[in-house]
Amino acid sequence: MAWACHGICVQPYWVAALQDAPLPVITVAGFPFGADCKEHKAGGAARAADDGAREIDIVLNIGALRSGDLAAVAADVAAVRRAIPGLSLKVILETGLLNPAELAVAARLCVEEGADFLKTCTGYGPRGATVADVSMLKVFAPVKASGGIRTREQAIALVEAGAERLGTSATAAILGR
Repeated sequence: MAWACHGICVQPYWVAALQDAPLPVITVAGFPFGADCKEHKAGGAARAADDGAREIDIVLNIGALRSGDLAAVAADVAAVRRAIPGLSLKVILETGLLNPAELAVAARLCVEEGADFLKTCTGYGPRGATVADVSMLKVFAPVKASGGIRTREQAIALVEAGAERLGTSATAAILGR
């Protein structure tokens, strides 16, 4: 592909229709708030895999994390990991809602339960990805910076901070196309 994009992220409804897409199809489960029960997230992820998705992004259960129910957070990620063996799993942490201590706990738990990537934001939270988020998360796992990335300068700063991937709906503008 001329733009050298890793994949295209679409809503679950569109996955089956894009099986012949020139890029790997990525979709979400538990999006955008992460409040679905683990069975729904795992079921949605498994269905998306059956429909042809190559990667699944889930949203961390922020309520469980912030209320101290770390077992629920771990079980949530583990259930999805079991549902999609062999596929890449990214967990969206919604970094703008978490303090540094919560972010560190969440990152550790997600990696322990099988997350391949930590992702910064959904785009629905109070802010988008920051250099500080990426710098902190890259200690735990590869990072996909996402949410609010609109300019080439932002994209470069996030990559220089350690983001291995970017998620943006402004790809054309960032690449100057």
